[in-house]
Amino acid sequence: MRSHLLNDTTAEQYRRSVTDGVERVAAKLAATDRPFTGITVDALSPRIDEIDLDQPLHDTGAVLDELEDVYLRDAIYFHHPRYLAHLNCPVVIPAVLGEAVLSAVNSSLDTWDQSAGGTLIERKLIDWTTERIGLGPAADGVFTSGGTQSNLQALLLAREEAKTDSLAKLRIFASEVSHFSVKKSAKLLGLGQDAVVSIPVDHDKRMQTVALARELERCAKDGLVPMAVVATAGTTDFGSIDPLPEIAELCEQFGTWMHVDAAYGCGLLASLKHRDRISGIERADSVTVDYHKSFFQPVSSSAVLVRDAATLRHATYHAEYLNPRRMVEERIPNQVDKSLQTTRRFDALKLWMTLRTMGADGIGQLFDEVCDLAREGWKLIAADPRFDVVVEPSLSTLVFRYIPAAVTDPAEIDRANLYARKALFASGDAIVAGTKVGGRHYLKFTLLNPETQVSDIAAVLDLIAGHAEQYLGESLDRAS
Repeated sequence: MRSHLLNDTTAEQYRRSVTDGVERVAAKLAATDRPFTGITVDALSPRIDEIDLDQPLHDTGAVLDELEDVYLRDAIYFHHPRYLAHLNCPVVIPAVLGEAVLSAVNSSLDTWDQSAGGTLIERKLIDWTTERIGLGPAADGVFTSGGTQSNLQALLLAREEAKTDSLAKLRIFASEVSHFSVKKSAKLLGLGQDAVVSIPVDHDKRMQTVALARELERCAKDGLVPMAVVATAGTTDFGSIDPLPEIAELCEQFGTWMHVDAAYGCGLLASLKHRDRISGIERADSVTVDYHKSFFQPVSSSAVLVRDAATLRHATYHAEYLNPRRMVEERIPNQVDKSLQTTRRFDALKLWMTLRTMGADGIGQLFDEVCDLAREGWKLIAADPRFDVVVEPSLSTLVFRYIPAAVTDPAEIDRANLYARKALFASGDAIVAGTKVGGRHYLKFTLLNPETQVSDIAAVLDLIAGHAEQYLGESLDRAS
């Protein structure tokens, strides 16, 4: 069994095995003509169930053959131009190369004596990002597993900085379309169910600052503590960006921590055309960024950034066997001192490889392309009488629904849209997401692939309309 350990004696076997795997994936990518096969849970489950994990195949070639049957053939392929569903981006090759390197070397980024140069590369990328945001010379941060963890850590810091003995008095303010992780974080942090105050949004799905000011004033009047305001730069459903400068003013006025969830909108940090859309982010106390959403990085690649590095002490715990206090005095850089995680992958390497190969402008150009595509897609849908589109895009998301000319029952229209999404997924021809707006069912395009064209959007709209019309026709037949 030692023959499977990666070391100096198995380097050639490693090369052959990984090359075989890469060639198979490359062939699959080249031959993929739709984002999904349409396989069902009931059809795929028996293939997995019949595999006996206690009976190994002993050969990686045979394992790859099996993997083709249980995974590669039916995987969801985000690189396909008609994958239009969630915040999953196609990935750039330099980042995939970085993934291969970091997996093989397997550095753990918790302590210097497990990572050495990896620690310094991560710190350099944190500095690069805080400079792009404009957080100032005292800024710092750490890579995380994703936006949910980044938001949790930011709110942990905000809770500690609020300096109150009564958790029941703490309040978090976020828009009604903010990410669910805000409420989840509040629960994990031991706050009450009513700790998150939902602020209404305007027609463009941006937080209403008048309503925010009113709730902050009420909070003070009731003797409560405004722990944090979570502004969103790129909401999951709409890509909407809250009015950051106005929110920053209110946070300063009420002495409240300002967190910006830019998990989606962080791509604007590299934008050549639209950077001004997140003006005001530089005034935040903390920021979430997801490079695996809009920097075209493989999952996972995220970070939480803070204006004042000293606030990261709230996540620090010293263990004698790992990061004893004396290491701080010896100026040994241990990233675990800043992180909620201990063992942690060298995910920063993927972004490092990307920047060193493509540069920030290369990333920004790709993100600008999808933002511009969304604008063209919005024009197309807005001009199509078959559809109702909710808001003009701020980033690259379009929320809309099919509106049949001869049907006026909102519930029946809901069912037609739900059917169309399900039928489209089952066909494998395209994948779209769904959400609710005003209690009604809508569909969603999340455009993160620069290879997607307006013609793809038009074709998918026709498919949606066709499936919806088929449902409504069958519904009428059943009724008659």
